[in-house]
Amino acid sequence: MAKKTIANVDVKGKTVLVRVDFNVPLDEAGNITDDRRIRMALPTIKSVLERGGKLILMSHLGRPKDAPDAKYTLKPAAVRLGELLDGVNVIFATDTVGADAQAKVAALKDGEVLVLENLRFQPGEKKGDAEFAAKLASFADVYVNDAFGTCHRTDASMVAVPNAMVGKPRVCGFLVEKEIRYLTDAISAPQRPFVAILGGAKVSDKIMVIKNLLGICDKVLIGGAMAYTFSLAQGGKVGKSLVEVDKVDLAKELMVEGGDKLVLPVDVNCGDDFSSDCNKQVVAAGNIPDGYEGLDIGPETAKKYAEILKTAKTVVWNGPMGVSEMPPFDFGTKTVAQAIADCGAISIIGGGDSAAAIQKLGFADKVSHVSTGGGASLEMLEGKKFAAVELLDEA
Repeated sequence: MAKKTIANVDVKGKTVLVRVDFNVPLDEAGNITDDRRIRMALPTIKSVLERGGKLILMSHLGRPKDAPDAKYTLKPAAVRLGELLDGVNVIFATDTVGADAQAKVAALKDGEVLVLENLRFQPGEKKGDAEFAAKLASFADVYVNDAFGTCHRTDASMVAVPNAMVGKPRVCGFLVEKEIRYLTDAISAPQRPFVAILGGAKVSDKIMVIKNLLGICDKVLIGGAMAYTFSLAQGGKVGKSLVEVDKVDLAKELMVEGGDKLVLPVDVNCGDDFSSDCNKQVVAAGNIPDGYEGLDIGPETAKKYAEILKTAKTVVWNGPMGVSEMPPFDFGTKTVAQAIADCGAISIIGGGDSAAAIQKLGFADKVSHVSTGGGASLEMLEGKKFAAVELLDEA
């Protein structure tokens, strides 16, 4: 699946259109509370600037209703980028393909950056509209996809724009190249033992991931609320735990299919309320009393999973083991994170809650790769192909 990257393109004197993921969290006052996504785009941005190109950056932010909404303006992201690129002229267009954007594209000089207003202010973005895409495509000589978090989508900026630029270079940015390398290459030819850890609330969210990984992993460890659906499938008691009753038959099928590969919790830390100061009990899996709900894997399970991870050579982790934001029910997630950090394996952390946990615990520099895309990384783990990636130039 190797694709050409921006490093393979001579950008001197060229206008480079980059789909970035500047979908950053903002507080009520419109201040950025976490600029990690902007920082992740810097290697691609700097590569173009240092080699004499000029940049147009496009992104979505939030979920505006196909029309301008001051709450979702990309201006704070443009300002923050200017601070990070000290000395570089970062310009902001107040529209996406309108008069202001067109004028600023025409005036853009080598070594400058133009950030377009939120793509989702335009109805054509979500619809994959060809006319909207053609206007964006006309701005540039080179297309770069560096927005892994939206690679599983078919929005105009992801698919219709590069389709409108056939004959011009259409390549990956360094962030997308890294995601592809880890999430496809490491999985297609893993060093063994290959262990996957899957948590989170619902089996239904991860059915295809579990099925795909059972075919290629040596062990698949299950945690989070999805474990209680498996307990129910085994005839266990789950109290008032979060379960998917309609997925019990599927859980039974997965247990038969997985055999010894599928490893389920042996004990559960449960509480009589969803709070840190509730009454707590550690019980054997499938023995949660009435009035209690499972909120974390138990200490024996955490110990067992840590032991399995000690010998792993490739690890994929997606989804917390329990209520990771609420002590003491963060113990299982912490233990798994520590074991991954310590094992020295090629370790790939899926986006979302797992990525947040790794960051919060200070282990981000002790794992091989923390994915920037929750939904995209899950779909890649399912083995899905993305139109937004497939159409890029082959290496």
